[in-house]
Amino acid sequence: MTWPADFPAFGKSLSYIFMQKIEHIGIAVKNLEEAIPRFEKLLNTPCYKTETVETEKVNTAFFQTGPNKVELLESTVPDGIIARFIEKKGEGLHHIAFEVADIDAAMERLKQEGFVLLNDKPKEGADNKLICFLHPKHTNSTLIELCMEKP
Repeated sequence: MTWPADFPAFGKSLSYIFMQKIEHIGIAVKNLEEAIPRFEKLLNTPCYKTETVETEKVNTAFFQTGPNKVELLESTVPDGIIARFIEKKGEGLHHIAFEVADIDAAMERLKQEGFVLLNDKPKEGADNKLICFLHPKHTNSTLIELCMEKP
């Protein structure tokens, strides 16, 4: 498929609706206190930030390794999304996050392409981001997160 220089449906250049890069990889863990030192040794870099995201009921820890980031996620409640994920699948890869320049345009494009979004509009995420998740049933069982730096 060839794309015009501008995508008429949005009135913006195509760079605003394509995935820019893998922003981070999210890993579900039972206990951040135990996982942080393990990942510091593994990645040979310190955890640069921890944060609680109340809307998602998670504690997060971030690591920068080269141009890439790894996010550890720990549930703050026994019945939270991460706790249920770990109960069902065990600790491990939870999601892949892609950076987008315009999250609203990216969400609209993906809806038009037939993907199911888990939220109707961007919501507050960790690390100063606006986020949206795509339903894994439409992405080969992989949870995909879109994220954009908050203006």
